[in-house]
Amino acid sequence: MTKDFDHLVIGAGISGLGAAHFSARRGLSTLVLEAAPRVGGCMNTHAFQGLGGFWTEAGSHTCFNSYGNLLTIMDDLGLTAQVQPKVKTKVGYRLWANGKRRPITSALHFLEAAVSLPRIFKEPKEGRRVADYYGRILGRRNYRDLLRHAFQAVICQNADDYPAEALFRRKPRRKDMIKAFTFAQGLSAIPETIAAQDRLTVRTGQTIAAIVPDGAGFRVVIDGAGEIACAALTLAVPPDVAAQLMPAGFDGARDAVGAIGMAEIETLTLAFRATDLTLPALAGLIAVDGGFYSAVSRDFLPDPTYRGFAFHFRPGVLCPEDQVAAACRALGVDPACIVARGQVHNRLPALRAGHADVVERIDRATAGSRLAITGNWFVGVSIEDCLTRSRQESDRLFGADPSRST
Repeated sequence: MTKDFDHLVIGAGISGLGAAHFSARRGLSTLVLEAAPRVGGCMNTHAFQGLGGFWTEAGSHTCFNSYGNLLTIMDDLGLTAQVQPKVKTKVGYRLWANGKRRPITSALHFLEAAVSLPRIFKEPKEGRRVADYYGRILGRRNYRDLLRHAFQAVICQNADDYPAEALFRRKPRRKDMIKAFTFAQGLSAIPETIAAQDRLTVRTGQTIAAIVPDGAGFRVVIDGAGEIACAALTLAVPPDVAAQLMPAGFDGARDAVGAIGMAEIETLTLAFRATDLTLPALAGLIAVDGGFYSAVSRDFLPDPTYRGFAFHFRPGVLCPEDQVAAACRALGVDPACIVARGQVHNRLPALRAGHADVVERIDRATAGSRLAITGNWFVGVSIEDCLTRSRQESDRLFGADPSRST
């Protein structure tokens, strides 16, 4: 075959951009195609028009010094020198329940936790539902009254059937970096900087019509723009899209991927003048009720003029105006005080217990091929989980990167 690129990546979220960076770093000609008009996917810093660049995160919220693959990419691009501490003022989370903001500890059954916690040393995580595992090690009432809502705030979907091993994974921390960080213009600085580097090409607004096997490689057919030949291909799109685009000959992968569901999230971003809010600084709200999973504030990086919040609502529960009313009720402010707002639609994979078996089926179906599949639906949903999978697939396609030792 005559190839146009060594490596073609479909999807410019952090998973796809990470996969592209890993191959471009090896000196391979790399192209990224993205259907949306912007890169970053769920890494989406929402800047409010007319507010002098004030922003709040509408998707991913946190980066830590335990994100080793992310930090190596940031090192490559000179981003580590630009990080800012995520906590410049001491803030914490509160519960929102029965129309009141409450301390987290108000929902904790201390005696039950003390009796249950020793089970953590003998209870296996693998193959377990979140509800079963955490209900055992911290107690059923603690799970019902607190942990269920805290976990749903993290993954923005029902947590009961989520795989326990995918929720939290211990990772080594890099001691030369601050524990939690962001950037002056938000986390979108990361995908935007990856996409802007000279050694890879990124094209947005691209609709893929078909992927056709071509020898050991592939031809990618683009609506209204012909086709592109590549020696290796990475799908970095949601599972429903991956199943639709799966090329012929990968039926096993298509069947496994097609079984993974998706969770829809309706995100409302709000900005207020700081003087209009009496609410003390906080990291966010974990919702027990009110129609939303969580609210995350911009208070970790305070602005002298504005305060911003992102409310992640359950889909189809409240209309936009009722979402605004619910958010303002939780913040204790009149909706008339809103100076800017935005709506963002996010989608996340709805993983279920036994997901490791699904991943194993996908890996068996793609073994030995030049097709890689990555995303936030393999190891977990965090930024580092995405990049862990992308690096694993990059090493499978192209061999271990000799310049990396971790």
